[in-house]
Amino acid sequence: MKTQPTHTVPKSGATENIETRIIEAAKQEFIEKGFEQTSMSDIAAVVGINRPTLHYYFRTKDKMFQAVFASIVSNFLPHIDAIFSQDKPFEKKLEEIIDIYFDIFTANPSLPKFIVGEIHRDVNHLIDTFYILKFDQYLSHIGELLKQEIDKNHLEKVPMQFLFMTFYSQITFPFLSRNLSKKLFFHDNPEEYARFLPQWKQHIIAQILLLLNPREGLPL
Repeated sequence: MKTQPTHTVPKSGATENIETRIIEAAKQEFIEKGFEQTSMSDIAAVVGINRPTLHYYFRTKDKMFQAVFASIVSNFLPHIDAIFSQDKPFEKKLEEIIDIYFDIFTANPSLPKFIVGEIHRDVNHLIDTFYILKFDQYLSHIGELLKQEIDKNHLEKVPMQFLFMTFYSQITFPFLSRNLSKKLFFHDNPEEYARFLPQWKQHIIAQILLLLNPREGLPL
């Protein structure tokens, strides 16, 4: 008679490595399939462990999602906060922030699609996760720093939703439309697409500066 694998608690030295592997595997599964279509069994199979071992680390799929979401957001939100806190020209700050997003999306090109999918699937679940992880504190601080930048540079007090939608639509759409754009404009050549991104970064900066300084539209 074939016996089922038994769950054993890993030794402390292996715990961090296994947990990291689980989070990375879960991230890829969530990004590719979405939250609803990903099962705990899928994640366990990718990592090469059984379900009881997986549940030792993450008892529910929601706990898993929180860990994955934290690993994604922690790649950019604290860095954006740190950049806005530095004493440098506003245009330079924008450039560094865009670089962070482009690096993350280049390494994980399906990530924007995953985020948009979760917004459509259950935006409350996404927002609740954001608050559970206390990431709203970063947003509040970044908002205060942005207002200080606007006051310091005598910029237009543009409604935050205009800034949010202008910035994130232009940051994400090249990745959301990547497959189509490559065929239409870059002849399926990934190198041409990669050369396009720095040009697009300058376009985003120009659009934000024009929005905040419509009389000039010049670097600050």
